[in-house]
Amino acid sequence: MLGVRHHGPGSARAVRAALETSRPGVVLIEGPPEADVLIPLAADEDMRPPVALLAHAVDEPGRSAFWPLAEFSPEWVAVRWALEHDVPARFIDLPAAHTLAWQEADGAAEGTGPGEPGPGKGTEPGAAVPDSVRGDPLAALARAAGHDDPERWWEDVVEHRGVAGGDVLAPFTALEEAMGALRETEEEGGHHRDLVREAYMRLQVRAARREFAEGVAVVCGAWHVPALRRKVAVAADRALLKGLPRTKVDMTWVPWTHRRLSRAGGYGAGIESPGWYGHLFAAPDRPVERWLTKVAGLLREEDQAVSSAHVIEAVRLAGTLAVMRGRPLPGLTETTDAVRAVMCEGSDVPLALVHDRLVVGDALGAVPAGAPAVPLQRDLDRIQRRLRLKPEALERELELDLRKETDAGRSRLLHRLRLLGVSWGEPAASRGSTGTFRETWRLRWEPELSVRVAEAGVWGTTVLAAATARAEADAVTAQGLAEVTALAERCLLAELPDALPPVMRILADRAALDADVGHLAQALPALVRSLRYGDVRGTDTSALAEVAAGLAERIFVGLPAACAALDADAAEEMRRHVDAVHGAVGLLGDAPAPGHSDLRSRWRAVLRALSVRDTVPGVVRGRAVRLLLDDGELAPGEAARLMGLVLSRGTPPADAAAWIEGFVGGGSGGGMLLLHDERLLGLIDAWLTGVPAEAFTDVLPLLRRTFSAYEPGVRRSLGELVRRGPEWRGSVTTAGSGIPGFAAGLDTGRADAVLPVIRLLLGVDAVGVAGAMDSAEATGGANVIGRARVADGAKAAGRADVPEGADMAGGAPVAGRADGVDACTGTVGPGAGGRRPGSDDNDLVGVDA
Repeated sequence: MLGVRHHGPGSARAVRAALETSRPGVVLIEGPPEADVLIPLAADEDMRPPVALLAHAVDEPGRSAFWPLAEFSPEWVAVRWALEHDVPARFIDLPAAHTLAWQEADGAAEGTGPGEPGPGKGTEPGAAVPDSVRGDPLAALARAAGHDDPERWWEDVVEHRGVAGGDVLAPFTALEEAMGALRETEEEGGHHRDLVREAYMRLQVRAARREFAEGVAVVCGAWHVPALRRKVAVAADRALLKGLPRTKVDMTWVPWTHRRLSRAGGYGAGIESPGWYGHLFAAPDRPVERWLTKVAGLLREEDQAVSSAHVIEAVRLAGTLAVMRGRPLPGLTETTDAVRAVMCEGSDVPLALVHDRLVVGDALGAVPAGAPAVPLQRDLDRIQRRLRLKPEALERELELDLRKETDAGRSRLLHRLRLLGVSWGEPAASRGSTGTFRETWRLRWEPELSVRVAEAGVWGTTVLAAATARAEADAVTAQGLAEVTALAERCLLAELPDALPPVMRILADRAALDADVGHLAQALPALVRSLRYGDVRGTDTSALAEVAAGLAERIFVGLPAACAALDADAAEEMRRHVDAVHGAVGLLGDAPAPGHSDLRSRWRAVLRALSVRDTVPGVVRGRAVRLLLDDGELAPGEAARLMGLVLSRGTPPADAAAWIEGFVGGGSGGGMLLLHDERLLGLIDAWLTGVPAEAFTDVLPLLRRTFSAYEPGVRRSLGELVRRGPEWRGSVTTAGSGIPGFAAGLDTGRADAVLPVIRLLLGVDAVGVAGAMDSAEATGGANVIGRARVADGAKAAGRADVPEGADMAGGAPVAGRADGVDACTGTVGPGAGGRRPGSDDNDLVGVDA
């Protein structure tokens, strides 16, 4: 009887030593017996722990349980030893058929490792909430030994000690005795489901002892060993198993991660430091030195200044701390303290990186291709290999260029998986480009996704077929119009040509029956985005354009009436709808489909109607005026007139404040508008100073919300303009406005300072430039910014035609070019003496580079 702590490297080493010494005829391991047929796959060269046994109900794949195994798990060591020595290995725990039936009875949705005690959900399959002793027996033993930290106590007595020289079974004997003493405190022999599991295991042990004369080795949780030793009648054990619920299950191997092993809840195994445990198990010698060398390597990869001297000093410090604390060897606590003090200079920031990348780790296991899997999983594996998109436990960003076939295939796969509920990737904001041909994804593979793939297998045997069937079913069950339009967009992104027609039929039906303008306004932007994505992917979107144009026209008709008699919250929501529709119409164009024309002009007419109706809330009227102004459909003077009417004394202050919120609020760049249009700022300033004291408190929150959305620099500039008052106010971009720091006229001295740069760029001498400048100033019409007009309008942008004999500033030629020279072809006209040495066709002020 080899009682172990699940996922304990010390227990794993002890199990290997015990098996090597005893050489049993069969190895019995705590785990679901349905997985016996999967044991040979553990010897496959493509099998790489951490992995897990996955059991799921055939009729409900989401009802599942996992048995995680890491390289340092005693169960994994026992399986590998049996395969290496041609010894039969069997799992002897209660079948998963009963475990998952218990889950269904309890309404549970998650399971975890084999017999791992732990509170709440995520305990051993089929277990209920345990009491304090059963929930954490190691804590009870640590308290009895006078330790307040069970992990440190376990490391000292098990993990940091080698196998006893004369008796490899000594650790198991001591642990069995301790667990027996703890179980004596259990009332009525323990939890009922524990008793059922242990009865089944006793029956399996009896059968193995009759079958194998060479001996039987049992590897199970130490908590169960005293119960398996107990003499119980066979009839009593069979009575406990009689009438247990059952369900049909399938089992397979799935990849696991160290990060999942570190989680105490859900599917995790509750190990705080799987990376550290893996290192202790794999290190042949000098584990502390090797660990700190790993830490130094990681920090140096992150450009931290860490040398071999740091490693030497950290090893010394860790050893000193272990001696001071009375520990046989430095543990994770001592090494962490040493890393913080020596390598991280007392900072917890790089230490957090060490914890995430090494103490926990990002190891992701792998299973061979021959492992049982649903057809959908096999198709997914094939597509992943073809697209070179490998699942990884470490989160990473993936930039896709949809103009490339491989990237387009990756995008299709990720979108189809999202439709199926397999959230391997999540869309993220692109950093470099906002074009529709680029996508950014944040990828991270979690073990639970294997369950999601099994669940999605009911929709089809391939990713394409399953996503198509799921999209059609979701369209039928969608509750609102916005859900159907979002689904149509996702079908285009996933390129599901067979799903789009039924989705579009449902969309058209829903749109025809839905009279709510708010619902229509929510649906239109998604449809327009779908049209853009369809253009990028070469998808036929004519039906989509027809529906989008029809929605837009219905919005145009119903929006003015829908904006009447709204409260503050409804008015703010309607303002957001107006913004969304405005952007959608701008992308949709004037004639997106046959029979639908002049959409933009009709939308502007709707905005004009909204801007002048008194029954429309102020926030909507203000936004309508602002949108017309931004589109150039409303003159600035007219916008100022409308604002003046709204901010007159006859308008209630609350309505005026709402109008201001719609006009310059909502993150629309209204701050810059006020900064550059002193008339609008003056109107708001005059209105605000005239608000009665009793009404000021009511409008203050709305105004504060409006102006708090501006960037700090904009708020500072507006405040400075208001502080100076009307007599000093002027456009901050106009010289001569009287603002301190701006002179009344041009500073010719500063302007002349740019002449050397212009001369260097044009490759001319100082006299030529100066002559051109002086001549331009003399004629009064010369403009050398972009073009030169010389001698009553003679153009020098590409050709300088100067009358023969013209004398400008002492005869200096314009920009170093003689009169009559064609600046484009280099030909010489009358009175020209040919090219000047070193000149070229661009030696003329005003030639566009």
